[in-house]
Amino acid sequence: MYEIQFTKIKKCLGNPFYENECGLLYNMDCLTAIKELNKAKISVDSTITSPPYNIGKEYETIQDNEQYLSWLTDIMSEVYDITSPSGSLLLNLGYFSVPKKGRAVPITYLFWNRLKFFMQQEIIWNYGAGVACKNYLSPRNEKILWYVKNMDNYVFNLDDIRDPDVKYPNQKKNGKLRCNSLGKNPSDVWQIAKVTSGANRSSKERTAHPAQFPEDLITRLVKGFTNKSNLILEPFSGSGTVAVVAMKYGRKFLAFELDQHYCDLSAKRIQEEYNRMQSDLFFNYS
Repeated sequence: MYEIQFTKIKKCLGNPFYENECGLLYNMDCLTAIKELNKAKISVDSTITSPPYNIGKEYETIQDNEQYLSWLTDIMSEVYDITSPSGSLLLNLGYFSVPKKGRAVPITYLFWNRLKFFMQQEIIWNYGAGVACKNYLSPRNEKILWYVKNMDNYVFNLDDIRDPDVKYPNQKKNGKLRCNSLGKNPSDVWQIAKVTSGANRSSKERTAHPAQFPEDLITRLVKGFTNKSNLILEPFSGSGTVAVVAMKYGRKFLAFELDQHYCDLSAKRIQEEYNRMQSDLFFNYS
């Protein structure tokens, strides 16, 4: 099925920067690309992404806040149009300064209702490491907006992401266990470590990208909100984390990255994971 889908995508967008049997990575502007996919009636099952936060990272140009929100709305509106009927959008956003209004305003507050998607829930990603502040609280969270296309028909694999850390696992009522043997619902507050950098504290998965998604976070999103063989779109590939995790758990990926340096980084990382998977497959069948 996806061989045919990938052939259609390549016919629409041309040859990718990188490809393997699990997915495609393009070095191109995601808005331009998604518009072309829409014209060609090519769909994706889910989108998992973290756009630039408009805070002056090396890979972005600062825009007026309203311009930034309009730009992001345009992209995610196109994403809506190519999303399958039971599909979803998992959108990670941080915070920025609003002149004369707020120092660290969550972007979600200004964005959540601009899309045609149904906003199912806000997930709070809580982490320990971060900037230490003196005159206000040190920021230790970001948001993930869980959007669905159809509020009555969407993917949610609770058993795949249950938390085994249950306080009273053997508690019973009328002779039956009160809790699920696989664990509890992990709730909408997720404590997952960031990808850290620096001497003696750098994460093992650290790459040269300055704003890298942790694999643990993407793993929960992939397993919880997509099904095996689903095609996952990542409009802002960055270091390639979504593609890597998608492959690990039997999903397909379609990724876009505007910066060729990060395309190189992503392609190398994706290929290394692909090689590892092929090696494991070889030894399992030996």
